[in-house]
Amino acid sequence: MNIHIIGGGNLGAAIAIGLAQFTTSNSITVTRRNIQLIAHLAGYGITVSADNTSGIANADMVVLAIKPWQADAVLDEILPHLNGKTIASAASGVTLEHLHAKVAGTNTVLRIMPNIAVQYGASATCVSAKAEDVSKTGAVMELFDRVGTSVLIDEKLMDAATVLGACGTAFALRYIRASMQAGIEIGFDAKTALAIAAQTALGATQMLLKEQAHPEQLIDKVTTPQGCTIAGLNEMEHEGFSSSLIKGIKTSLKQIKG
Repeated sequence: MNIHIIGGGNLGAAIAIGLAQFTTSNSITVTRRNIQLIAHLAGYGITVSADNTSGIANADMVVLAIKPWQADAVLDEILPHLNGKTIASAASGVTLEHLHAKVAGTNTVLRIMPNIAVQYGASATCVSAKAEDVSKTGAVMELFDRVGTSVLIDEKLMDAATVLGACGTAFALRYIRASMQAGIEIGFDAKTALAIAAQTALGATQMLLKEQAHPEQLIDKVTTPQGCTIAGLNEMEHEGFSSSLIKGIKTSLKQIKG
């Protein structure tokens, strides 16, 4: 595929690097007004440009990795060059209805929500499309399956997907940071504490994905009667561990919806 990514910020650059590293036979272009900020992408074999329309006529897929308030201006700029393209928008809150109104015709419009772990082939990417376009999502989902996992969801859940899958990266990192800090308090140096905390979180995640089990089933494997694990878990719950996380996710969703 010829993939044209408009927006070379954190997410756009991460998508480009992930696709460059974990897929083959794709030509990738990233555009950003300040081209110096994306110059490093050339080291991955990615074409960089300050012109959003540069080479776009040859693109199979155009990814909008831009801020919501930039969407209309960017679409107006590139519309004369769009014919028979797949437009995959990662602009949070910009609806399929709005996108269709802007680029209606021969183009297929999708919404995608990857997270920055796409750079390491570990994104949880959500995809949504209008009913008549669902059959056209296969190539995009196959592409994002190469850089993590993809799931097709109803558009009404895209804001929730942003919170759970994109904001969720920060929430998971905050847990690891807290675990690291606790590790320092119980005797480890910072580097060792971080290495143990990060690898433990990775191991727990891999167990869940491979065993396809409920978290509590796996928790049961490491808790013993009157043991230290259950004592720690109960103390965390007494202090509101689960409820505070749930409240945080719901607060983030409320913020997106305004």
